[in-house]
Amino acid sequence: MLKRVDRVQIAVADLDGAEKTAAGIFGAELIGRDAAEPLGARRSTMQAGSSLFELLAPTGAGPVKEFVDRWTSGLFGVGFSVEDLDAAARHLQAEAIRFDRAAGQLYLDPAESGFGMRVILSAHRERAPVGAIKWIYETTNVVRDWRAAAARYTRMFGLDPANFVPIESKEFGYAGTLTMFDAPARLDRIEISQITDPAGAMGRFHGKRGDSLYMFFVETDDADALAKRLEARGARFAPQRRDQAGLAELFIHPTAFLGVLVGVSRTEHAWTWSGDIERARRAAAARARAGEL
Repeated sequence: MLKRVDRVQIAVADLDGAEKTAAGIFGAELIGRDAAEPLGARRSTMQAGSSLFELLAPTGAGPVKEFVDRWTSGLFGVGFSVEDLDAAARHLQAEAIRFDRAAGQLYLDPAESGFGMRVILSAHRERAPVGAIKWIYETTNVVRDWRAAAARYTRMFGLDPANFVPIESKEFGYAGTLTMFDAPARLDRIEISQITDPAGAMGRFHGKRGDSLYMFFVETDDADALAKRLEARGARFAPQRRDQAGLAELFIHPTAFLGVLVGVSRTEHAWTWSGDIERARRAAAARARAGEL
């Protein structure tokens, strides 16, 4: 049922400042301001690449205010696109998944995921990319039991477990799965991660917040250029991997982007851990050869 990781929702106290940050780091462009009534929030929708950032500021009592009061700012929810919103609504009803429908979107009851992932569904739209990235392709859900979460999301969203890719990282202290929506065409997925090292950064986050959204990943054609944008702002980030084609991966620190940890990978590089390492190697080699011409 799911087609793309279409957008992320970020709760903030200062909407104007958040717009400037998204524009400065990702070259995001404002495409609309409105009210997200089911969330009790003002919403600024910005496009970066072909994906959307929904920046949410509370207008009164509601889930966004509760989040901002507790955490100041951060990753509030994730949005997936579907080809047929009416068909998605029928699927959710058949699975007894509660949701509200407003302004052309389906807002799933946050209790329905069972693993701290707030979700909205929107009709799929192709968008010409803008700014410094291509798109958002992943959101990371840290959970107490990745197998149970994968089974839950498979039923909720009509996913195919045959497409899932197992993951494990001793460096970052987790194990789990990538719920690939559209492989091998695209990388879009939910990363479901169960903590194996409570002392690591992800483990400490889960210890504080429990099952929840942890971060998201974007893809870009030029990770070095994005790093230069961050350096120009004095924004904190960590280059993660380099290869013969240059910077392949980096992490943007939450202090640099609205309380959210953001992963950045160069085009095709994420296949390194997503089931097709040779594809990533071929892309890096082709990029290196192109740079020599």
